[in-house]
Amino acid sequence: MRLTVARIGRAHGLKGEVSVELRTDIPEDRLVPGEVLDTEPAAAGPLTVDHVRVQGGRWYVRFAEIATREAAEAARGVELTIDGDESDEEDAWYVHQLVGLAAVRPDGSAVGEVVDLLSMPAQDLLVVKQPGGHRAMIPFVEEFVPEVDVEAGRVVLTPPYGLLAGEEPEVTGETSA
Repeated sequence: MRLTVARIGRAHGLKGEVSVELRTDIPEDRLVPGEVLDTEPAAAGPLTVDHVRVQGGRWYVRFAEIATREAAEAARGVELTIDGDESDEEDAWYVHQLVGLAAVRPDGSAVGEVVDLLSMPAQDLLVVKQPGGHRAMIPFVEEFVPEVDVEAGRVVLTPPYGLLAGEEPEVTGETSA
């Protein structure tokens, strides 16, 4: 199975260094000098990690095959991949398993489609594209995503009011004039 380790971001400096958006929980094991990573699209690689540094929580990588700023800018958006095994953790999913799943409410009404999973410092964010094009970012915690059913092709969402576009606030009780 192909697993995405990171996505190449912006060029940094003049000698081909790039920022990377991590897609792995163990970047210190995956992004080491000498490591050869496949790419998606395949025509962009494979790429050999030459140097890695972390600054301000952001990872920067220089690849042996990317020596100029122009080459680094051309590589933006390329995904770095490896062959990997299925996780044996019960509540662990890979991004590729989540992307494309239907996002629904507990009653089955459609919310949208999962288009990405962002790794943030506090928790991961499930990115859901709603029918009108709005991209909602839902914290990927059990309270807001109580069910992930890859086989059925859906995730159940219970986000608080305000995270989804076009929501009307629930009115409880009576209002006085």
